[in-house]
Amino acid sequence: MNIPKAKLELYNKLIATIPEIERKGKACPYTSYNGNMFSSLSSTGTMGLRLGEKEREAFLSKFKTKLFESYGAIMKEYVSVPDNLLENTSELNKYLKVSFEYVKSLKKKPSTAGSKKKQKAKKKARKKTTKKKSKK
Repeated sequence: MNIPKAKLELYNKLIATIPEIERKGKACPYTSYNGNMFSSLSSTGTMGLRLGEKEREAFLSKFKTKLFESYGAIMKEYVSVPDNLLENTSELNKYLKVSFEYVKSLKKKPSTAGSKKKQKAKKKARKKTTKKKSKK
């Protein structure tokens, strides 16, 4: 999947307007806070932005756009950012700030990194136990 270069550059420029935000993902760029994603760029270069209910409804109405779709699934809290707005970094920055504040209000998602390490350690321990039993 090749995101159009111009759209990727616009997305990166937008994210850079808020130093606290780190762009993640190599193939599918996105931003998240406390495990909650709040923006992403699809393979076609369409940007999705997560907004609270009131802000989302106002955005959909003002920009005559629709909910964001990713891999065939409609993401009910995300709006599709029109191309002309993606090109207007200063205007879109206002909505990115609103999105960032909204996601900060959400409950932190538990990290899976620690549990994956624990699962690997358990699997390794089982292998050692199995090897010892088979040698006896």
